[in-house]
Amino acid sequence: MSYSPEALEAFTQVVALGSFSAAARRLGKSQSTISEAISRLEIDLGVELFDRSSKQPTLTEAGKALEGRIEEVLASSDKLRRAAGRLVEGIEPRLTLVLSDANQFAEFEARMTELDQRFPDIELECVFAEHGDAINLIQTGRATLGLLSAQPGYPPEVGYATIVERADFGLFVAHCHPLASEERVDYRQLAEHRALRLNTLIDECVTTDDLPEGAQRTWSAPNYLLLMDMAVFGFGWSALPRWLVRGYAQGRLKELQVPGWPRSSAVDVIWSRQRSLGPAAAWLLDTLLEGRGDY
Repeated sequence: MSYSPEALEAFTQVVALGSFSAAARRLGKSQSTISEAISRLEIDLGVELFDRSSKQPTLTEAGKALEGRIEEVLASSDKLRRAAGRLVEGIEPRLTLVLSDANQFAEFEARMTELDQRFPDIELECVFAEHGDAINLIQTGRATLGLLSAQPGYPPEVGYATIVERADFGLFVAHCHPLASEERVDYRQLAEHRALRLNTLIDECVTTDDLPEGAQRTWSAPNYLLLMDMAVFGFGWSALPRWLVRGYAQGRLKELQVPGWPRSSAVDVIWSRQRSLGPAAAWLLDTLLEGRGDY
């Protein structure tokens, strides 16, 4: 038996957003269309997926058991669309990548060189964004593919996979900062000084769980490059990509010796499951995922 991709997508959106109305708004459909799609899916599967007795629908035990399987079906469907995209005649005229200041690795540079050789006439645009802003660019179609530090979760319409490369972070201050004179620094000492953090989303590099209780002074910026400049001026300490400091602030910042640091973060590639990738984008995604048996 085959199941409607629209019904499966409606299911994942209701689970993610918590209501039929929110799922309808996200998918640009009426609430009745979403309700009918879920009802048809329940009939096809022969089980009730949602308990509708309260104001907000909640997953039944059957719904919880099948949630992972439905995700697998959608992922397989997405893989099929990518494969078909590679067979389409004609190359998309433009490819937009959203990148993070946190990431710089030789493998990606090699892929860009090969992309240029394979698709010399494509217009390539790179934009920089972090965390939720990067995801939003994919959701809205402003960008085709994204590379960012792995997030704890993504909207159902965003496909994602972890690549081999990782982002490497350290804690840095200017040489004039009081912490720069310390041989080793603990989290209590960090909490006594201003933190410089991303303002696009809570900076997951240093969480409130790391620091003692109490108010923490913070300044924020939308990207790591600006945070690095703020750190160079001595305004506070910051978790920064080590490659960025080596390349643009060598000798102007000191890396703090803090327990548990430096840290590395997994890197995800993301794309929209609601839009077909052109041949160039599909090729780039597949090459970034080479060696993964599940993609």
